Amino acid sequence: MPAFHIEDLPEKEKLKMEVEQLHKEVKLQRQQVSKCSEEIKNYIEERSGEDPLVKGIPEDKNPFKEKGSCIIS
Repeated sequence: MPAFHIEDLPEKEKLKMEVEQLHKEVKLQRQQVSKCSEEIKNYIEERSGEDPLVKGIPEDKNPFKEKGSCIIS
């Protein structure tokens, strides 16, 4: 599908696209933020032990560790 700019479309086409988007959004199942945020918090806390950003990467498995050092004499 070729790329196009919304600004280049006639007003009727813009409104048609907006209505189609609204039809899609109406079908979405909604949940309370308070319930979702609690579920997300629990999910993150349960997996934090496996997260390399939280616990770090072991030196022997770090792919970005420098292989050697440079000595200038």
